[in-house]
Amino acid sequence: MDYDHWRHYARGWVFHFLGKNDTAYAAYAEALRSNPADLQSLRHLASIAAEKQRWDVAASWYEKVLGVRPLESDTWFNLGFVRERAGKAAEAVAAFNEAVRLNPKQDRAWYGMGFAHARLGQHDAAASAFQEAVKLQPMNGEAFYQLGMALHHANRPDEVKPMVIRLLDFEPKRAKKLAQDTARADLMKLIPELPF
Repeated sequence: MDYDHWRHYARGWVFHFLGKNDTAYAAYAEALRSNPADLQSLRHLASIAAEKQRWDVAASWYEKVLGVRPLESDTWFNLGFVRERAGKAAEAVAAFNEAVRLNPKQDRAWYGMGFAHARLGQHDAAASAFQEAVKLQPMNGEAFYQLGMALHHANRPDEVKPMVIRLLDFEPKRAKKLAQDTARADLMKLIPELPF
């Protein structure tokens, strides 16, 4: 057993738990120097970098994890998330695609893919991704709203109305927002008077 490695890792874990992320980051980096195959330290380093919005650094750590464990759909999702946040939408789409290839039921990867496609102006592709997300999470009002907006931007106005009607069933405020944000007076007529 490599006691030096475990000492640094345990120190990192304690400081991470206490919210002292800078100290935890340094300890995890030391643990990784002692044992370059330490996937847990890699994951923690990526997580702390993402929390600090150091997107490119976090992406680098997630890529290292995937170099060892290429079949982890959650890590592909995390990589897609930090790439999207870094403004690297095409790279994010590639990571999200790999996440859903490995786990087609990962709704958050479909959702993230929708945002990345929308950022690229690929609104039909965004709508397709959001469609998968709402199939997996049929009560996710934000996903329905984003699907409606993607359809609107893709010039598919007839398909926006069913999104408003669906949202009226469980999130009328969000239905109203979708009708307003798409500037659809015809859809505003469907919205009942809301007491709030």
